[in-house]
Amino acid sequence: MKRKSDSSIYVMLGPYIILFLFFIALPVLLAIILSFTYFNTVQTPKFTGLSNYISILTQDDVFMKNVLPNTIKFSLIVGPFGYVLQFLLAWVLAQIPKKPRTIFALIFYSPSMTIGVTMVVMWKVIFSGDQFGYLNYIFLNLGLIDKPVQWLQSPQYIMPIMIIVSLWSSMGIGFLAMLAGVLNIDPELYEAGYIDGIKNRFQEIVYITIPSMKPQMLFGAVMAIVNAFSTGQIGVDLTGANPTPQNAGQTMVNHIEDYGFLRYDMGYAAAPSVILLLMIYVVSQIANKLFVEKD
Repeated sequence: MKRKSDSSIYVMLGPYIILFLFFIALPVLLAIILSFTYFNTVQTPKFTGLSNYISILTQDDVFMKNVLPNTIKFSLIVGPFGYVLQFLLAWVLAQIPKKPRTIFALIFYSPSMTIGVTMVVMWKVIFSGDQFGYLNYIFLNLGLIDKPVQWLQSPQYIMPIMIIVSLWSSMGIGFLAMLAGVLNIDPELYEAGYIDGIKNRFQEIVYITIPSMKPQMLFGAVMAIVNAFSTGQIGVDLTGANPTPQNAGQTMVNHIEDYGFLRYDMGYAAAPSVILLLMIYVVSQIANKLFVEKD
């Protein structure tokens, strides 16, 4: 009877295991193997040992001076701030009636679904470098600037703009998971908490809300980490170029695309992708330590 039950479990898990192996495990394994080769997509890959990793760390000035610092800076700001923003907005929405909550949740979630389209029709118009760009038009009329600023082509502005746009679009699936987590907390827990001495909403959040929704908090943290580290298209979409001007908005994903799909050096492109995978894994483990249920 037990064997029959075990076999049915494997049958149910079979499609997931096949898809996981084919779309996740196999590509990761191939990337790791390719990172030790020279492969130009035409000739057979040639084993080169650690040369790609040595070149990245010792000879790739763009990677060490721009790509790695940009990726860390972008992730340290967008990841934590986006995560806190998701939780706060989810908590605020949980305090209002159902109908306006649904409308506001859809409004907050929609940027994450339409980021590619809105990038063109909204943000590029706002930060357009001519006098008709919304930001330039406002600043010129207020006398704050005397000529239009090339916001999207200036190295000093592109990273802050990327961060603003990313935070604006950070209300994705992690935000919805947190909203569901807040709404599913048993109200009797709050009543018991106030009987035990909780005095205000801040203590309510710290002692009841967050401990009661650790699985959703962990899911949101992992999604925020992965999105922050793997974001790269925003800089390319805003500036219209890869590499971005003076590599000011260049992240590891852009660097991988540059070498993989513009220079066709797949072996070298695979090496930073493995480094990026390790970075995401380490940070995810930290989030796992913070939110995983020990029992």
